[in-house]
Amino acid sequence: MNNSEPIPDKRIIGTSERREQIIQRLRQQGSVQVNDLSAYFSVSTVTIRNDLAFLEKQGIAVRAYGGALVCEPLNPASEPSVEDKSTLNTSLKRSIARVAADLIKPGHRVILDSGTTTYEIARLMRQHQEVIVMTNGMNVANALLEAKGVELLMTGGHLRRQSQSFYGEQADQSLQNYHFDMLFLGVDAIDLERGVSTHNEDEARINRRMCEVAERIIVVTDSSKFNRSSLHKIIDTQRIHMVITDSEIAPESLEGLRRSGVQVVLVGN
Repeated sequence: MNNSEPIPDKRIIGTSERREQIIQRLRQQGSVQVNDLSAYFSVSTVTIRNDLAFLEKQGIAVRAYGGALVCEPLNPASEPSVEDKSTLNTSLKRSIARVAADLIKPGHRVILDSGTTTYEIARLMRQHQEVIVMTNGMNVANALLEAKGVELLMTGGHLRRQSQSFYGEQADQSLQNYHFDMLFLGVDAIDLERGVSTHNEDEARINRRMCEVAERIIVVTDSSKFNRSSLHKIIDTQRIHMVITDSEIAPESLEGLRRSGVQVVLVGN
């Protein structure tokens, strides 16, 4: 290791945070060594090899003798921005949003996660009445400005410009003071075994809090997000109550969801 590096913080960190720091090293150095990482994080070489195996499965690294190499390209821009995401599968997102919006009735208390599919749900709520919506998405809030029958609550917190979403302690505390009938959760990836996941640890954390305070968890996503996983897990698939997706979902994914007791609603393009 480079002797000029700062002395590592020896506090015990979780698996996700350790893997995030390994990714940062890969970005900066292009490669990492098992023994160096083991000493740096004060964990066993077996643990580090498991971390590198996980990152290899995500397409982030390629294992090599004694360590791993970065998979190019690997940079912060690998997470698409909201603007980029909004141009993908737009008609499907709107079809999914129509089904979702029809589930929201007068008197319901709803969380709309940040994202492009939840933005489409918000656009369809201008005629809704006597509904309370909380969101951490700036784009979602803007779409609800003209929904006169919707009482809008914002989580507040720190803004992630990449996703136009708020996160952090303030956002977390604002959620824990409420109870909601349903959460509409947009996802970056969903895998039957690995669960629902996202690119960013802060977003995963606030999404987990949303799941804790909602009676029903409804995942809204097009079929391209299935059989994929991102670094930061939100919840297990079995905790989902409903998935609204399109009819191009792989048969094994559809069967697996239903076998897990998840209600699946399919829409056409």
